[in-house]
Amino acid sequence: MRPVPAAVYIAAVDVSLSPEQRLLQRSVREFAEREIRPHVREWDEGQVFPVDLVPKLGALGLMGIQIPESYGGAAMSAVEYCICIEELSRVDPAIGLSVAAHNGLGVAHIARFGTEAQKGRYVTPLARGEALAAWALTEAGSGSDAVAMRTTARREGDDWVLDGAKQFITHGQHADVFVVMAVTDAARGSRGVSAFIVERGTAGLEPGRKEDKLGMRASETSEVRFERCRVPAGQLLGREGLGFINTLQVLDAGRIGIAALAVGLAQGAFDAARAYAGTRRQFGRPIGAFQAIRAKLVDLAIRIDGARLLTYRAAAMKDAGRRTTLESAMAKLHASEVAVRAAEEGVQIHGGYGFVKDYPAEKYYRDAKLTTIGEGTSEIQRLVIARQLLAA
Repeated sequence: MRPVPAAVYIAAVDVSLSPEQRLLQRSVREFAEREIRPHVREWDEGQVFPVDLVPKLGALGLMGIQIPESYGGAAMSAVEYCICIEELSRVDPAIGLSVAAHNGLGVAHIARFGTEAQKGRYVTPLARGEALAAWALTEAGSGSDAVAMRTTARREGDDWVLDGAKQFITHGQHADVFVVMAVTDAARGSRGVSAFIVERGTAGLEPGRKEDKLGMRASETSEVRFERCRVPAGQLLGREGLGFINTLQVLDAGRIGIAALAVGLAQGAFDAARAYAGTRRQFGRPIGAFQAIRAKLVDLAIRIDGARLLTYRAAAMKDAGRRTTLESAMAKLHASEVAVRAAEEGVQIHGGYGFVKDYPAEKYYRDAKLTTIGEGTSEIQRLVIARQLLAA
């Protein structure tokens, strides 16, 4: 095998923010501080998905961030998408996760591969915050091995009939529109999977058990079941048999959003630790004056900045129309592991107070781990990166 030339995967891009992007950053930050910060602990402890927040997010353009204005979206770039997800996640990663899943998976799949009729019917209300999307890929027996899914769709006359169950589905309880991957021809393997749009209330579609999670508790996750769920043939999303191929294309872009979420989480944990280090006094002075604490903060600041640069590089390449399989996997892998490190060090800097709910450190710690699992585990990201770097 010969390594891929460095020029293929090291892109020189400008990741500095324009004045307009800095205004966007400030607007989303102010929204998050005003509408989200006061409720973070309440939503987390109650495991409550704040449905009432969705129209407010929509009014700010955050439910259709990259969707064209003709479909009710804000028509922002991939870099601006990262800005939005990072700022939401800095305050509450669970809300950042819900917004990223809605935008980067459910809405993105329909917007990219749907017909004009499908986009007009579904993308517009989703982008305006009038409806909520879910993306149903994962199953109990097929996580990283997604092709091993057992949910099926068989043709009966002018309809498709879906049977099976999906697990760990964001917005599984409250979504209005589901994008569902199902096997239509088992003999064809990855080319025998198709995608379907299923509306809430369709006979045979039932939300299942809601998961009791370690973290990200305000972002709803549940099972979704399909029992002779009949949908018209026009609900096929994309071409028959290309559902899994399209899924991988959606995930390439979706990983950039999860990387931005991880960066925001890491920044939030860092900000909390830095503030605490400036006020907590031991031995007659703030603990931030001690070299050990300063070293932790310095190391975190460098790692977070590096994760942000990788993330915004991938986003800038997407905006330029370039393939980002390698760069989005690198960004997602590094940013998620930095998020875990930042959250852990945040707890350590808080000491005993990092272990109690009166301070935000423990929540960042619980939330962080999902970033190394969702939308492709760290192990899968390393496989993706290796394939790109060692391609024959």
